[in-house]
Amino acid sequence: MPTLTKLYSMKEAALHNTPEDCWVVIDGKIYDVTKYLEDHPGGDDVLLKATGKDAKDEFDDAGHSKSAKVLMEDYFIGELDPTPELPEMEVFRKEQDTGFGSKLMDCAVQYWAIPAAAVGISVVVAILYAQRK
Repeated sequence: MPTLTKLYSMKEAALHNTPEDCWVVIDGKIYDVTKYLEDHPGGDDVLLKATGKDAKDEFDDAGHSKSAKVLMEDYFIGELDPTPELPEMEVFRKEQDTGFGSKLMDCAVQYWAIPAAAVGISVVVAILYAQRK
């Protein structure tokens, strides 16, 4: 029966990149090597440089022994999540078509100076016409 392992994103694994909290990803598997940093034969800086990426090539190039590969299993904490990270979507609300009345009111509010000027001119013309009689 298969065992369930915890899945982590590369982004999450990359956050663990200090001597107090160090995770390394090798071939899609994640290892918490914090307690092993002092004992690592290549030094802790080698492991710290391997954080934030899949360090399979670096691990293979170092020529690790079979006993080193067996020792790794003690530090195994999970696997890399194979699903790609999707960018967050933005949600836009479509404006509702509100009808003629509200459109007319929107225009009147936006262009209030035109009707006000028409009323003002009409009042002035009416006063001047009334004075001539």
